[in-house]
Amino acid sequence: MSNPQQLRYSKEHEWLSAAEDGVATVGITEFAANALGDVVFAQLPEVGSQVTAGETCGELESTKSVSDLYSPVTGEVTEINEDVVNDPSLVNSAPFEGGWLFKVRIAEEPAELLSADEYAAHTAG
Repeated sequence: MSNPQQLRYSKEHEWLSAAEDGVATVGITEFAANALGDVVFAQLPEVGSQVTAGETCGELESTKSVSDLYSPVTGEVTEINEDVVNDPSLVNSAPFEGGWLFKVRIAEEPAELLSADEYAAHTAG
């Protein structure tokens, strides 16, 4: 399982792209998608809503369980991935590409986001 080097990661297993014009993309990692099992429902934050770093902002429901979705940054949701709402299995099949979850205009970035190598060490245990 390889984590793209250009992304940053939360200890709660979300990834964050580099911001373009202040807007970054958020998704869950392949590690999290595999742990969840087959995702069958995604409740994502509403466009225009405020999310706070480290706090829940939605849920992913799988055949195994329901897991909270945490925001890795503080800011305003600018877009959600309607493809994932319509086909939640994208989270499993393409967690770093088509299975992204939402975009956020960053107001504040936490210092504790991990590099790909740090995230790999975090999940190795």
